[in-house]
Amino acid sequence: MARIVGEDRTDVPAQGLPPSLLSDLMGQIRCDDLTVAGFDTHRRAWWLAQAGPGGDETTDEDADATHWEHYWDCEPCSHPDRSGDLRSVVTIADFYSARQWHGTGMYADYFKPLGIEHELMLCLPAGTPGTGGLGRTLRIVLFRGPGPDFSERDRALLTLLRPHLHEAYMEAERRRRPAPRLTPRQWQLLRLLAAGHTNLQIARRLGVSEGTVRKHLENAYRRLGVSNRMDAVTRAFPEGFSGPCRQAALVWRR
Repeated sequence: MARIVGEDRTDVPAQGLPPSLLSDLMGQIRCDDLTVAGFDTHRRAWWLAQAGPGGDETTDEDADATHWEHYWDCEPCSHPDRSGDLRSVVTIADFYSARQWHGTGMYADYFKPLGIEHELMLCLPAGTPGTGGLGRTLRIVLFRGPGPDFSERDRALLTLLRPHLHEAYMEAERRRRPAPRLTPRQWQLLRLLAAGHTNLQIARRLGVSEGTVRKHLENAYRRLGVSNRMDAVTRAFPEGFSGPCRQAALVWRR
């Protein structure tokens, strides 16, 4: 655990978490496979898909379609979306007995062909550019085949590691996406956007025209590589935001 928490990782991949970290995590919690996945439940797609060490990252379109076909009927899979609970570490056994689980369409059509019997799932804040929005979650999912289920010790360990895994993900994002180079005026406008102000309100606050605000924001969007307000704020402030900023995000997500 000390190694997971304290080691400086240099093997930052194009997406997801450092493979060395995932390997250490699998050493602490025995599993047959591990996936880091970004879920977009509204688009029925993944915006991130990273297999654990030794895993297969090739995609199977038919299997993907089967997963999304059964997603909302599968209680452990859709739990974060249905409940809004992004903090709890959950297992299949939290929702189904073994007999009930084997009777679900998700198990019969998706998990069973993959040889998966048990699952331990953790959600992290999806604070990555282009991923802010309703129905998007970042998940670390550990799988086991036939045999013993994940234990309460495994759940407790993953719960303890959650903030460190989140920080490791954010550090990887910072290395992949260095702080954007914006002008002081563009930073000022983005902070006002994050606080929930409209273009008109920003214009009145700064004593400029609404067209000037729009032009500054267009230039900022171009530098950030985004196309809308929510993604611009997420890209500019990857650590997240709170208070009025969070309320603004909730309004945009509606």
